[in-house]
Amino acid sequence: LHDALKATGYVGHDLERLLVRLIFCLFADDTGIFDPRDIFLTLIKDRTREDGSDIGPWLSHLFDILNTPEDRRQQNLDEDLKKFPYVNGDLFRERLPTAAFDAPMRALLLEACEFNWSAVSPAIFGALFQSVMTPRERRAQGAHYTTERNILKVIEPLFLDDLRAEFNRLRARRDTLRLRALDEFRTKLGSLRFFDPACGCGNFLIITYRELRLLELELLKEMFRTRHDEQARFDFDVATLSRIDVDQFCGIELGEFPALIAEVAMWMMDHIMNNLLSIEFGESYVRIPLRKSPRIQHGDALEVDWATVLPPDQCSYLLGNPPFVGAKYQSDIQRAQVRRLANLGGSGGTLDYVAAWFLKAGAYIHEGAASIGFVATNSITQGEQVAQLWPILFDRYSLELSYAHRTFAWGSDARGVAHVHVVIIGLTRRDREVPVKRLFSYDNINGDPTESHHRGLTAYLFGADAIADRHLVVHETTRPLCNVPRCISGTQPIDNGQYIFDVEERAAFLAEEPAAAQYLRPYVGSEEYINGLERWILSLQGVAPGVVRTMPRVVERLRNVREFRRASKRKSTLAIADTPERYNVEVIPDRPFLVIPKVSSERREYVPIGWLQPPTIPSDLVFVVSDGDLWSFGVLTSRMHMAWLRHIGGRLKSDYRYSIGLVYNTFPMPTASDAQKARVRELAQTVLDVRTGHPGNTLADLYDPDVMPRDLRRAHQALDGAVDRLYRSANFPSDRDRVEHLFAHYERLVTPLIAAPPRARKRRTARHVTQ
Repeated sequence: LHDALKATGYVGHDLERLLVRLIFCLFADDTGIFDPRDIFLTLIKDRTREDGSDIGPWLSHLFDILNTPEDRRQQNLDEDLKKFPYVNGDLFRERLPTAAFDAPMRALLLEACEFNWSAVSPAIFGALFQSVMTPRERRAQGAHYTTERNILKVIEPLFLDDLRAEFNRLRARRDTLRLRALDEFRTKLGSLRFFDPACGCGNFLIITYRELRLLELELLKEMFRTRHDEQARFDFDVATLSRIDVDQFCGIELGEFPALIAEVAMWMMDHIMNNLLSIEFGESYVRIPLRKSPRIQHGDALEVDWATVLPPDQCSYLLGNPPFVGAKYQSDIQRAQVRRLANLGGSGGTLDYVAAWFLKAGAYIHEGAASIGFVATNSITQGEQVAQLWPILFDRYSLELSYAHRTFAWGSDARGVAHVHVVIIGLTRRDREVPVKRLFSYDNINGDPTESHHRGLTAYLFGADAIADRHLVVHETTRPLCNVPRCISGTQPIDNGQYIFDVEERAAFLAEEPAAAQYLRPYVGSEEYINGLERWILSLQGVAPGVVRTMPRVVERLRNVREFRRASKRKSTLAIADTPERYNVEVIPDRPFLVIPKVSSERREYVPIGWLQPPTIPSDLVFVVSDGDLWSFGVLTSRMHMAWLRHIGGRLKSDYRYSIGLVYNTFPMPTASDAQKARVRELAQTVLDVRTGHPGNTLADLYDPDVMPRDLRRAHQALDGAVDRLYRSANFPSDRDRVEHLFAHYERLVTPLIAAPPRARKRRTARHVTQ
């Protein structure tokens, strides 16, 4: 029906308001808000023409009736319209242009009327809205609607588990003040205020409201039993039983349509819960007319002053699923908003859009006492964003992590499901922090989590029990913290594709310019190295001009590169325009060299690190360690280093993204004796030997976790054990234990005087300086 009306030119605000009103009428018709039931169905089915031409006027008339109190209606009103109650709540106040229906559109409306809307949860309307958005709209707005299961992952550790526990403690009391304590708890539930500053269609608010009302219903049943057991006096007028109402809930939403849906869906959930209350206590209870409303403000949450929606000293909990828009996909306006809130200076950092909600929430609760529970892309807990975002939250706004869900796969009820990996972050003010922090971890990102408890959590979402400074973050550094060989990025030609050839392009080029064969060298990046693919690059460094002139096709490509570089606006590219035979970054090894792929699949247990040799030229999609040896290889390919990469490094989509400044240079290398280093070298060579024992297989084949050869896995496990023992004698149960241990080492590297225990400070500091 939405699509059909839109096709006629009935669009925008008018269409969205009309659809929201229809949704309310359909729901009211099946749930008892309209009494008798099915009066809306009867009106459309029996009173409108089959060609649909009079549906628009009938709807306009009905909307006027729903906005008019019964005592102010005309005496000669149509009998069918008289049956409809006064609804109000601003839902029907605005006069809309009359929509023109036809026979097919009438049939669609009737089909919707005949559906049983009482079986539909109001929380589904977020998915309904997402389904009518285009993929471009979803990406631009970062709109991803949340399943009920994932909403509960946010609200249960944020407040619901504590409220349930408090109720259970009160229920277990046997003293004479038990009933009074239960009633005070009922008052507390009615005093809480909830705020979703990116509420979409209100899913978080709707599910929160439902869960609170269900808890209140259990509370009321307990109070009723207590009243009879103790013969206590308690007023059980059903109209005054519930102290929870929709005006405890606030939100901000960029789109008008979802903001309208959120408001109506909250009224729908209110009616469902009132029906449950009526069934339990045997009296009918309907909150019609609508006297209270959720406050859903239509606007840009990053421009709206949140205090005008709900003063921070009145807010109990901030919750929701702010929009996911990566730094590269942000509009100019969005990027400016993030930069303004982060105030990082310079380029403004590379923060995802969701970070802006954390920053604004931090400033908001700094003036109040609320706690935060937000869904976010896992990018804000790994890679370079951690050092940009979390010191602001920790230091500027004095926040602490209270609970967190580590990375899990996102799910949505809408068609066009968002394929993203997310985390859930719970934050409190430092002066209100909880003593035990809850961490939910996923062995399978599509499965259920296991819970662990910690005295503190780091911004990387692992326990801070082993470190002194839970606010510590890893900063990129241009020089290694430990004594390791230098790691650099590979060759970057800036040639507009003139010097790089795949198999077919190389053959075609050499057919025209056979003399160039000796100047085409293997060119290897992550893709070629891991998957055994072939590319070549034209390498003319040091070739005499007279030789180059004998190859006209080569001269043509040099000319094209010169012109391409001269057209650039980048100063660094313009500076090399007149030397087209040179690369922008030249890494041309003259001996075997260690390579680390910049990007590797998240499925692999190990990033396939190894050696290449001349005449191969590494591309800028691999990192190069020219002076690396078997010791370096052994440590870098171990589970210890892989754990550091997984937890500290960034991601490209969900794949591992290696970084020199963030991963390689910051990795805490172990201290080892000559004998221990010799053992690591021996086991590292075994890994390489086992690889060569599987000819015809690429590294992608060998490191696919589903088909990884048993002997290769055993070789890696032996190497892992040897490297693990360089850090401590006890086994590491998991990679999370490894990275927590490494983080303590990192803390000593960057703050040796602070992190070391008092008796060991002098000795450890001296050893650090020696290294």
